[in-house]
Amino acid sequence: MAEPLLQVEKLRVQFPGRGFRAKPHEVLHGVSLAIGQGEVLGLVGESGSGKTTIGRAVLGLVKPSGGAIRFDGEDITHAGARRRRELARHIQVVFQDPYSSLNPALTVGDILSEPLIVQGASPRDARARVRGLLEQVELPKDTADRLPREFSGGQRQRVAIARALAPRPKLIVCDEPVSALDLSTQALVLKLLIDIQQETGVAFLFISHDLAVVRHISHRVSVIYTGNIVETGPAAAVTSDPRHPYSKRLLVAAPLADPVEQRRRREERKRLAGQDLPETRGTQAPSR
Repeated sequence: MAEPLLQVEKLRVQFPGRGFRAKPHEVLHGVSLAIGQGEVLGLVGESGSGKTTIGRAVLGLVKPSGGAIRFDGEDITHAGARRRRELARHIQVVFQDPYSSLNPALTVGDILSEPLIVQGASPRDARARVRGLLEQVELPKDTADRLPREFSGGQRQRVAIARALAPRPKLIVCDEPVSALDLSTQALVLKLLIDIQQETGVAFLFISHDLAVVRHISHRVSVIYTGNIVETGPAAAVTSDPRHPYSKRLLVAAPLADPVEQRRRREERKRLAGQDLPETRGTQAPSR
């Protein structure tokens, strides 16, 4: 069996406690997951579940207190700043908020070409790459000469996706990339991400609170609850017939256009809300 592109093993992350002499607060309790070459793993959980912390640990933005992170066979758990800059060629990110993730003082062309030039591309090659990226994310050619404020939220997120694609990475961490968009724009951006993934073979760690969203884009899904992975399996199985009580709550919380089914789910949600969830601290769910 081929070695995973990304392997997270028994990852623990602590944040300092609030107040004098407060004990550290552990937000991840030994999380393990793996992503293969060209695979999309959906990571789904409610706010505060620890899903974004996993993505930030993979990106080197938070320091693990235990466990290991391996990328392409290399242990990058405690990689230094210089190595992290080198890894940026291979690991990119698309953040949730397209309004704050782009420099408002730069044109889109400068935003996309600057990291390429820093990594050694000539200005001419960078401009050619930018033209190709804008076409890939379905934006007009004149986009390169305009400022981010001139675009809608969905268009800005397309620019952010183009920036992530610029160095031709092997893995993109997508941290709630459509949650700040309206429903119609969400659908368009999701379709774009699916098309890009199939065209380029880039792997995604797709982080979301919405089980319905990860169903459309993921090959496999991991469900995280209070800092633990409680269920992992094929996307079709986890998003239609989940086993863990928390996964079931996420499923019935997802909105539907069918009023009859939505009413049934509402009743099921009330029933599940009255049940206690099992203690999960320090446990790891087996994969299906």
